[in-house]
Order: sequence, then C-alpha cells, then structure tokens
Amino acid sequence: MLRLAALLALPVLLALAACSEQAAAPPPPPQALTAEAMGHYCGMNVLEHPGPKGQIHLASRIDPVWFSAARDAVAFTLMPDEPRDIRAVYVSDMARAESWDTPGATNWVEVSKAWFVIDSRLRGGMGAPETVPFGERSAAEAFTERNGGRVVRLAEIPHDYVLGGPAEPVRATGATDGSAAHGH
Repeated sequence: MLRLAALLALPVLLALAACSEQAAAPPPPPQALTAEAMGHYCGMNVLEHPGPKGQIHLASRIDPVWFSAARDAVAFTLMPDEPRDIRAVYVSDMARAESWDTPGATNWVEVSKAWFVIDSRLRGGMGAPETVPFGERSAAEAFTERNGGRVVRLAEIPHDYVLGGPAEPVRATGATDGSAAHGH
C-alpha cells in the first residue's frame, strides 16, 4: 500500500518541481526588434510607428508579444483578459534611442526599472498619449524640459492614462536627429 501511494505521489512531486524550477528561472532577455515584429493590438509592423516600443515575454509563447507603443505594453499588464503568465516586460530606453522616429532595436530596459514621462507633447506609435520610458531618471527629467510632462515610476502611471479614452491626434515631432528622444 505504501509503495502504491509513493507511485501515485511521484507525478505530483515532479509537477511541483517543474513549477518551482520555472518560477526560479531568470527572465528571458529582451529580443532585438526586427521587421517581423507585429503589434499585438494594431496588427501592423512595429517599425512603421514612431516612439518607444514594448515587448512582453509569456511562459506560454516562444516569441515575445510586440507593441507599437510602450503605453500598450503597460496596458497589456493591466488588462484582466490578457494572459497572466508574464515572464518579462521590456520597453525602449529612449535615452539610448537614435531619435523619436528611430527608437532602436536593442536598447531595452526592464519595465519595473524604467522611469516614465507621461503627459508630454509627443505621441506614441498609434497617436495616443505615450508613457515614454528611460533607463535613468536624469534622462527622463531632461526629456520633460524640452517636451513637457512629468516623471513617474510604473506604479504611478494612472490606469486611465493607458487604458482610457480615444487616441488624440498625432502631433508632428520634426525630430530626426534624436533631439526629441533625448530632450535636447
């Protein structure tokens, strides 16, 4: 009888060990943005839009979920109908971006470590107010000097800022030299 109980308990123990290993595994690193990346919400090529981007890695998917705007990646984490098996969330570090129109393919920052500028004059990839991410607070503050807005952490971004209202009209930035991205 004891032997039968041990045999029946083995699959449960193996499953628990696998869950524990997965929970302890480090998050996957960010992937480079390529021409194959399609926006989760818009279904369009992510590279066709200006401003910061996002990528979310799920345990249930091999490839990351791509976003045409950092704001959309933040919204994904707040929406109850989206998958909850998030392993990592990365957003463009705009301090290292070439420009607003060319935010970069490999300059990612983990979302919980980023400083965000909200309420700036610049709009994201789909024309909505953007959560402009930076790896360092000083870069975010420099951006606000040129483009307005305020610096916040992820937990301070109002939910209605990323989830509410219709998109506002896109404003021309005229930035091609990195000045908008860097706050110069």
